[in-house]
Amino acid sequence: MAMAITASMVAELRAKTDAPMMECKKALTEAEGNFEKAEEILRVKLGNKAGKASSRVTAEGVVAYHAEAGVGALVEINCETDFVTKNDSFLAFTDAVAKGIVAHNPADLAAIGAMPLSLDGFGPTIEDVRRGLIGKIGENMTVRRFQRFANSQLASYLHGTRIGVVVEFDGEEAAAKDVAMHVAAMKPVSLSSDQVPAELVARERSVAAAKAAEDANKAVAEGKSVQSPEIVAKRIEGGVAKYLKEVSLHNQVFVKNDKQTVEQMLKEKATTVKSFTLYVVGEGIEKKVDDFAGEVAAQIAAAKAA
Repeated sequence: MAMAITASMVAELRAKTDAPMMECKKALTEAEGNFEKAEEILRVKLGNKAGKASSRVTAEGVVAYHAEAGVGALVEINCETDFVTKNDSFLAFTDAVAKGIVAHNPADLAAIGAMPLSLDGFGPTIEDVRRGLIGKIGENMTVRRFQRFANSQLASYLHGTRIGVVVEFDGEEAAAKDVAMHVAAMKPVSLSSDQVPAELVARERSVAAAKAAEDANKAVAEGKSVQSPEIVAKRIEGGVAKYLKEVSLHNQVFVKNDKQTVEQMLKEKATTVKSFTLYVVGEGIEKKVDDFAGEVAAQIAAAKAA
């Protein structure tokens, strides 16, 4: 005789797994009331759901940071909508991942997935929990990137959960924290001008050259004299030099004192910034733009064709 599945049993399983009520009832029925087996059945089902969600774009999410005993970890974990970034289970997951990176020193993203969620080394892996959350919440989630820091003094700044900065430094901690806040606000791309990536310099030089050509064409159209190639070249390089100052940390005007640069502030505080890492949620991810009117029109057209 089949075991009777009570409402309290379903409620208990739901509280433990957060799975839909009907799924909990089906799992308990299939497991003949065995909670452990029912949880395993749900994990299988939620894993299947995770597979279906894996192709969806995850441009929202959170940045989390954890530091312990001189070791720190910055990680970005993405989801599909801003709504999920406020979900307690999702936030607990991101916090556990950051702590796990500090504890286990994974080599890459695949190694993060294989880490146990619990720091005691037992229980489900990060990947198991990720897939379970996808099925439970109904959105795709990905651990996008991470950075682990060791053997340095560390200062950090989190702007909510969307921007995270870690600064490696020697010297005064308060000054380094100010730099972390500055980086979050001004988003430099390098420490100094000579460290700006070559592709960014080339792009800026191309923009400056195009602007110079546009000015020359305008001068010709208006019957004005055109600047010599030498002067044009100087203008282009001047524009590039201005850009390099604007995007390199040391040359930027310090956000807390517009009378000095970051480099001048650091010198005053006898502090050296060795590196900084800046994560902005979703940066570089192409977001899907929903065209609701177009979608409705397509559905109407399909219905007419049918």
